Amino acid sequence: MGGILIKGATIITVENHDDIIPGGEIAIEGQYIVSVGPAGSAPAGFVPDRVLDAPDMLAMPGFVNSHTHAAMTLLRSYADDLPLMKWLEEKIWPLEAKLEEEDIYWGTMLCCLEMIRSGTTAFADMYFHMNEVARAVERSGIRADLSRGMIGVGPEAQSALDFSREFVSQWHGRGNGRITVRLGPHAPYTCPPDYLKKVISLSGELNVGIHIHLAETKTEIEDMAKRYGMSPIRLMDSVGLFELPVLAAHCVHLDDGDIEILAQKKVGVAHNPESNMKLASGVAPVTRMLEAGVTVGLGTDGAASNNNLDMLEEMRSAALLQKVSTMNPLALPSFQALRMATAGGAGALGMAGQTGVLRKGLKADIILMDTRKPHFFPRHDWIANVVYAAQSSDVHTVIIDGNIVMEGRKVLTIDEDEVYEQVEARAKRLTGIK
Repeated sequence: MGGILIKGATIITVENHDDIIPGGEIAIEGQYIVSVGPAGSAPAGFVPDRVLDAPDMLAMPGFVNSHTHAAMTLLRSYADDLPLMKWLEEKIWPLEAKLEEEDIYWGTMLCCLEMIRSGTTAFADMYFHMNEVARAVERSGIRADLSRGMIGVGPEAQSALDFSREFVSQWHGRGNGRITVRLGPHAPYTCPPDYLKKVISLSGELNVGIHIHLAETKTEIEDMAKRYGMSPIRLMDSVGLFELPVLAAHCVHLDDGDIEILAQKKVGVAHNPESNMKLASGVAPVTRMLEAGVTVGLGTDGAASNNNLDMLEEMRSAALLQKVSTMNPLALPSFQALRMATAGGAGALGMAGQTGVLRKGLKADIILMDTRKPHFFPRHDWIANVVYAAQSSDVHTVIIDGNIVMEGRKVLTIDEDEVYEQVEARAKRLTGIK
């Protein structure tokens, strides 16, 4: 694996708001960034195999999509404008029951293609037939944290545990370390405490984290209060879930005590503003969580409830939603939103110190954005332009793990036409819609 030198770019490291390097350069050797700095700062003797001249480009960390269901791209625009439980029980779950392994593979390939083209370099996924998800991730070149969704009631409760054990053994650390695995108990309302204790035991034995949906809807809060006399957050704390590394998706309905628990137990939260808006789940108290010291990343949720996987849109929506919901224009400023989409997501996924910022010694997960576009002028504030004005079509080049996976908007690891043909045929079979 040869070296790459990015020259002439405006570099946003995302270390802090003012850490912007005009006309800078980034040296990459193998998987890693070996230097980030002004022109001429590459190490003496560094001879790259590739030089990427990047004037009029922004270089920044790739986005981290901290919660999605990759193969749900197959269900995009199939069922819309419904409340969560009606959407799940009457539309999504019946169709998911028809999904075959190859459907999952091609749905995930479509997801990876869409994410790479919009600048996402890492994502967290919870679904099923996860060997097919991992196979697609390995082929596409993206970074991913994968978990098999587990339902703790019904005939598949034990088999989900057994599969997860095998899945960790087969895939954790594969793809040159790009693929990590954790356990995925779906939610408190589908995984009762006795089952969660089995998940916790297995997680500790395998030394992997947990990915779970928490406090997504008011209905969930009411049901947990009736059933257990406490909030979902307090319930998870009481069964010992938070003694392990946890990625908690949504966390919409929280009181101050819940937030304090999340902060104290270092739970990573995946905020999904567009899905929460579309399903009318509510507005997560992101500003309060950040003030309390909770690590918060951004996610798109599945394409069936968004309906795209565009992290630039998600950043803008997150910032605007916090402002209007708190009636405070200072809430979630642009740099904080950008941090959530990059370093925050990396932290929530347990990847802090590996990716999420541009720094010597971290994995080379980097995107170049073409800024010679009308919406990037004038250039008063690069970060505000990225968060409030940039479009996914501005992403020109994507580097993941030191490999160029997209250049000039052409994805080099995936046959786009093959993906489109496979997905369309499979979607028609699933829905019966011609």
